[in-house]
Amino acid sequence: MTENDPIAARLSAAQDAARAAGAHALALFHDRDALTIETKHDALDMVSRADREAEDIIRAHLGAAFPDDGFLGEEGGAQEGRSGLTWVIDPIDGTVPFVSGLPHWCVAIALQGKERTEAGVIFQPLTGEIFTAIHERGAWLDDKPLSLNSDIRLTNSLTGIGASHRTTPDHIAKIITRLMTRGGMFYRNGSGALMLGAVAAGRLGAYYEPHMHPWDCLAGLLLVREAGGMTLPVPVGIDLPSGGVVLAAAPAVWSDICDITGHA
Repeated sequence: MTENDPIAARLSAAQDAARAAGAHALALFHDRDALTIETKHDALDMVSRADREAEDIIRAHLGAAFPDDGFLGEEGGAQEGRSGLTWVIDPIDGTVPFVSGLPHWCVAIALQGKERTEAGVIFQPLTGEIFTAIHERGAWLDDKPLSLNSDIRLTNSLTGIGASHRTTPDHIAKIITRLMTRGGMFYRNGSGALMLGAVAAGRLGAYYEPHMHPWDCLAGLLLVREAGGMTLPVPVGIDLPSGGVVLAAAPAVWSDICDITGHA
C-alpha cells in the first residue's frame, strides 16, 4: 500500500475507518437500550445515534487522508470532491438487527470512480470478519482470497432475499414461490451488504433485492464480481444516488436466479 497505488492506499484507509466506526458502533450496540431510535419512512426504517456517529468517524478518517475525495453517505448525504473518486458509506447496514440485538449488521464502504466501483470494504464488528475487494485484483475475506466454484447451485445453496418499504409484498411472495418451486430455499438476515458478502464467500448461492441504495450494495457487488460471481450492472454517474435492482450469484446459479427474478 503505497502512494504509487492510490486505490490500494484508499482500501487500506477504508479498512481502518471501517474498524474504527465498527468499534464505536459495537460499544453502542452493547448499550443499545440507551439509544434513541428514530424512524424514516416506516416503523422498520430506523436510524440511531450509532448510525450518525459511525458515519462521522468514517468521513473524518477518510476526509483527513484524502481531502479531494467526495462522499455519499446514507446519513450525511453527498459532498462533492475534486479527485473523481467518491466514498459511498453505509455506517450500519442492518439497523433493525442492530437495535434488535441481532448480529447481522455491518459497516459498508465503497470507493466509486466515474464509471465503476474501484474498491470495497464490509466489516462485521461482532465476528471481526472483514471483506475487501479491488477492481480486477480480487476479493478477500480477512486475508483469504475468495473464488467461487461451479459446485454452488440453486438447489444446494440458500438464496438471500431482501425487501423494504420500496418493495411490494406480492412481488417478493412471487419470487419466493418461484424459487422454492425450482428446488431453492430463501434466506434473509436484514443486512443486504452482509448477504452480498456471503455470496462472494460461497455461503449463499445468490442474492436478490428489487431496490437497494448504492451505500447498501456497491461494496458487496464488487466483492461478488471479484470472487468470480455474476451481477447485474450497477448505477453510475447521475443515477448513482437513486440505486436500483440488485442481483448477484455464483456462476452456476446465475441463469436460474435470472429466470426466477425475470432478469434473463
